[in-house]
Amino acid sequence: MSASNWTLVHPSTFFLIGIPGLQHAHLWISIPFCCIYILTFLGNCLLLAIIKAEPSLHEPMYLFLSMLATADLVVTTTIVPQILSIFWFDNGNIHINGCLLQIFLLHSVSTMESGFILAMAFDRYVAICKPLRHSALLTKDVISRIGLAVVIRGALLLSPHPFLLRWLPFCRGNVISHTYCEFMALVKLACADTTAQKAYSLTVAFLTGGLDLVLIILSYILIFQAVFQLPSKEARVKSLGTCGSHAGVILVFYIPAFFSFLTHRFGHVAPHVHILVANMYLLFPPLMNPIIYGVRTKRIQHGLLKILCAKTA
Repeated sequence: MSASNWTLVHPSTFFLIGIPGLQHAHLWISIPFCCIYILTFLGNCLLLAIIKAEPSLHEPMYLFLSMLATADLVVTTTIVPQILSIFWFDNGNIHINGCLLQIFLLHSVSTMESGFILAMAFDRYVAICKPLRHSALLTKDVISRIGLAVVIRGALLLSPHPFLLRWLPFCRGNVISHTYCEFMALVKLACADTTAQKAYSLTVAFLTGGLDLVLIILSYILIFQAVFQLPSKEARVKSLGTCGSHAGVILVFYIPAFFSFLTHRFGHVAPHVHILVANMYLLFPPLMNPIIYGVRTKRIQHGLLKILCAKTA
């Protein structure tokens, strides 16, 4: 293969076009994207500060929540500056190494988010079904090991993604119809057999997010069985109330995630609709998680008041 042909099918740079068909509206679309990122950054940093400063929040649920908030910050910071660069300056150029790094971070840290949500479900299961053993089972050492296992799982299972893409021939060009580098977006540009790449990506998705969701549903089935065996209505309402915030986080994470994943591989929706949903899948949960827990958790509200009062004193 000549040097010119090698450069053509193995480009060193890709170009992200943003939202297909809505390039004329990029400047207007950038306003909510920028606001969402600012609110997400402030909300999750504040949540981390509250959990760190308030000793009463050094419990399994909130420690797992702090891990989730950290992952949310990594995901949004990985894509939003790139998106705003496209929207504001029409600068969609990204080196292939930067593109592959973005793919690894997005997919691995999103997998970690799913793992942290599963860990929070396990905490709720132990707290409600085995309340007398909760503190003995979920010690800080165990919490650290669970968090480390979630991080290692995400890093190991998703680390092959960049290598599966690195040497593919991209005969269909180097223009990516997306706002960020995404695994399937690059696969669709390749002119080689990508069956192995697609199979691995699909398998990992179902072994991580899919399996996590099954285990979360199973944990909630056991939780509901335990709750409805409680003698009084007040006790049942109180027990279910401790799961309300976590249930909200599950819904805002998994519904757009699976919609985006399935439509990208099997669905036929308008490109701009798919890209918008793909962006909301990554941006909406990190925005909502601090709000859900801030609104529903009195101890987090009290922690916020303590920080505000300390600063005004």
